[in-house]
Amino acid sequence: MSPHSPVTLDRTGVHLYEQLDRLRAAGPAVRVRLPGDLVAWSVSRGDVVKRLLTHPHVSKDARKSWPGYRPYAIGWLIAWVDVVSMLTADGADHQRLKNLVGKAFTARRIEAMRPAITAIVTGLLDELAAGPPGQPVDLRARYSYRIPTQVICDLFGVPREQRPAMLTAIDAVLDTSLSQEQAAEAQQHMIAAMRRLIDTKRADPGDDMTSRLVAASDTGPADNPTEHHDIDPEPLTADELISTLVLMIGAGSETTVSLIDHAVTAMLTHPDQLAAVRRDPDRWADVIEETLRQHSPVMHLPLRYAAADIPLDDGVTIAKGDLILIAFGAHGRDPAVNPDPGRFDIDRHDRAHLAFGHGIHFCLGAPLARLEAAIALPALFARFPHLRLAVPAGELRRQPSFIGNDVQRLPVITGQESPLTPGAGG
Repeated sequence: MSPHSPVTLDRTGVHLYEQLDRLRAAGPAVRVRLPGDLVAWSVSRGDVVKRLLTHPHVSKDARKSWPGYRPYAIGWLIAWVDVVSMLTADGADHQRLKNLVGKAFTARRIEAMRPAITAIVTGLLDELAAGPPGQPVDLRARYSYRIPTQVICDLFGVPREQRPAMLTAIDAVLDTSLSQEQAAEAQQHMIAAMRRLIDTKRADPGDDMTSRLVAASDTGPADNPTEHHDIDPEPLTADELISTLVLMIGAGSETTVSLIDHAVTAMLTHPDQLAAVRRDPDRWADVIEETLRQHSPVMHLPLRYAAADIPLDDGVTIAKGDLILIAFGAHGRDPAVNPDPGRFDIDRHDRAHLAFGHGIHFCLGAPLARLEAAIALPALFARFPHLRLAVPAGELRRQPSFIGNDVQRLPVITGQESPLTPGAGG
């Protein structure tokens, strides 16, 4: 594999980890071909990933740093590049857009969400317990998917009747196996869902983040005093409003689904480590971090751009204007960062990962994702101590994506629930 010959990136997710290993071995940055016939530098060595995520000449703003950029020209990139949010902004623009939602994700506010998350988890466990204990059930669809999507939709006040269409569109955005036409259609459905939500909140505002963002868009500083809002009183443009909702609702759901799915699978395939966690429930934090290290919910995140020539090792230079595809999930799987990275080990020392990013674009929702997993995982295994996979782990079908990192279904058999669980079978 030559760093000068573009390698077609696997769009199916089937060979995600294997291809990352090959790209890492090939050089500090390797040219890959993306959908839409784009060529980018894939960066999958842990030290280079971390360096470029804080490099002063690496930009997130296509409008300023991608020569020849044409908005909405490439369908699958709309949600990742064409939106105008903190995901696609640098410097002062990034800080302004981050401030608009940052106050909703403080440690105090996230901790205050614990009772609501616990209630959601308990309700879903009750539903699982009502089914036949010996019949396979898709835990992803019935549990891990529903927890974070309900939490984030509640936070942003998405009406119940609007949730299915919105979440279906968000799911499709991660599918990199779609044709360009299908991808563009999925992105448009997602934007339409956000517009519908905005129209609803403009007509009937409530005590939710979308209503507050709409207020910031409609009224601006003069009529939007800080004491009445959880966000800074700075006006949002129409594009920024839609883009911020796309980012927060999408990122606030999909990443935690993956985390829970992979953690459950890891525990069911490592019974000795599950036994250790049962003896000491505080060890669930180690399960979560080891899962994030080995199975980062986001593998690649499109796109970044070189604002100047960036020389790397081995004679590789990322030229000004070149596209950069950072492999977030590669850092935790790099043997130079975590020895024997293929071994799942909750006792691992000096564990390091970048599952939630690094630098100014570090994920605002990381504490919320960790809290959701910290409630969902122990509750599940306490309620169903005989939980087991319904198929061999190697037969789990992967999500068709090089962006997200998850399975399509997680078939399990719950087994008999614990009689010691309060409310069991309720």
